Amino acid sequence: MPFRKLITAALLIGAAVPISVTAQTAGQPAGQPLGGPVVAGVCLLSREAVFANAAVGKAASARLAELTRTAQAEIDAERGPLETEAKALQGQPDNAPTRQKREALATRWQALQGKAAHNSREIEATRAKAMERIALDTQPVIAQVYAQKKCGLLLDRGAALGGNFANDLTADVVRGVDAKVKTITFERERLAQQPVAAAPAVR
Repeated sequence: MPFRKLITAALLIGAAVPISVTAQTAGQPAGQPLGGPVVAGVCLLSREAVFANAAVGKAASARLAELTRTAQAEIDAERGPLETEAKALQGQPDNAPTRQKREALATRWQALQGKAAHNSREIEATRAKAMERIALDTQPVIAQVYAQKKCGLLLDRGAALGGNFANDLTADVVRGVDAKVKTITFERERLAQQPVAAAPAVR
């Protein structure tokens, strides 16, 4: 029987998960603004917009993209020779030596799948740790701006359907974070390697 590829999912790790999502350009949904009076003591904040616009968030996203490219290159370097070997085995006679080569190749494909998944987990762990560090730097700034604006309640801006957004703290928090920290350095997190299940025999 012809050699069947065991990899059904791409080995690509994919694009780096960004440190933040795109910031909203306005504090309210598109369409007719609802407006209304300013509600004293009620303030709004978009943490996503803070992470997206603060210099430290941009630096972290750039570093994470760099680490992701390196992790992907590790997989690509090993995948190429395996694909070449798989093509060479296509059309080979179905005898004992060929089956042995196919089974050995299937095992190596399986190991590479495991490595790709492992690299992806390490990149995600790196992203989570960087986010945690940025959040620790951001929280005191949020508290300071909150007090300066005499807020009594802080809501997620993304959950607001409309209204007067004059008490949006996001821009002030971004400026405060930029004044406090502008960059961040980190390396790829290293996780314990998980065992890879044996590849099924190819016949």
